Amino acid sequence: MSVQTFEVSEDEDGLRLDRWFKRRVPSLSLSHLNKIVRTGQVRVDGARVKTATRLTQGQSVRVPPLNLEPSLHPRAAPEISEQDARDIRDMTLFEDKDLMVLNKPYGLAVQGGSGMKRHIDGMLASLPNERGERPVLVHRLDRDTSGVLLVAKTRKIAADLGAIFRSRQAQKIYWALVEGEPKPAQGKISLFLAKGEGMGENRSGPRSDEDRAAMEKMRVAKHGDEDAQHSVTYYATVDTFAPRLAWLSMKPITGRTHQLRAHAEAIGHPIIGDPKYGLRPKSDPRRNDPLRAIPQTVERKLHLLARRLVLPHPRGGLLDVTAPLPPHMQKSFDLFGFDAKQYDPIEAAPE
Repeated sequence: MSVQTFEVSEDEDGLRLDRWFKRRVPSLSLSHLNKIVRTGQVRVDGARVKTATRLTQGQSVRVPPLNLEPSLHPRAAPEISEQDARDIRDMTLFEDKDLMVLNKPYGLAVQGGSGMKRHIDGMLASLPNERGERPVLVHRLDRDTSGVLLVAKTRKIAADLGAIFRSRQAQKIYWALVEGEPKPAQGKISLFLAKGEGMGENRSGPRSDEDRAAMEKMRVAKHGDEDAQHSVTYYATVDTFAPRLAWLSMKPITGRTHQLRAHAEAIGHPIIGDPKYGLRPKSDPRRNDPLRAIPQTVERKLHLLARRLVLPHPRGGLLDVTAPLPPHMQKSFDLFGFDAKQYDPIEAAPE
């Protein structure tokens, strides 16, 4: 196979280069792609690029000889699953001609990985439009986080929504139940976060974003540390079951990996049911504090909900969607007498 040049289509506008290759050349490994990009064999409009470079409609992508079968072409349409289509429809909180807002349930992965048979990204293939285009994820949630998930129906809308997220015009509000009572009751968490131990490159081969997120744990870092990224979250206590736990509303200003979970742990009030950030070391005196013990009737599932998403709609106007409590959080709210209709003080927090 010789050098080939391909034009970025309207459907591919805004797509990252690595995603473009995954779509065009499913059999190309991530390591091979990284090599040909790093060595400058892949060019966009004649310029060197990175795998994270976003493409624009009309750009030319130079692809070197790959010696792969099949040769470069769009991925064949997957088999349509009526069950997946029904399940996606059942999750839908809002839909128009451009986008869908889903209520992602606890425990369902957003993207696939090794051993991952069912996930939102794969299920979306069951809803192609009249041109055969499938809906596109705009952002992600951890597997055990429930709530609002935004999906675009075309690549163009996905690119527009991605730009809105990157410009921080999207307002996200999360609800969490945390151990103890944060002091002060309202505040701002501003920390540098970096990858913790065991979060380097996987030597056994490429993994999906979902796999990497499952393995990762963020740690509090110092400004200037390698890979350290600034992260900001506003929080407000909505109600408490003193002194054992509190219901927090949280507004992330940045979008770092596991940001809310790491921030809750950093202020000494990990989210209930968090297997990664909620385990206290044996030396921590709060580990066996009977006054802060969580009742055994509370399900040991992550009590974190992507409650509300507010952002400008690409076609104009405002998109404002709220997700209901997942069953395990509703049971806990009922147990502690919390009312989901109660005023949420985070609404008055800075944008």
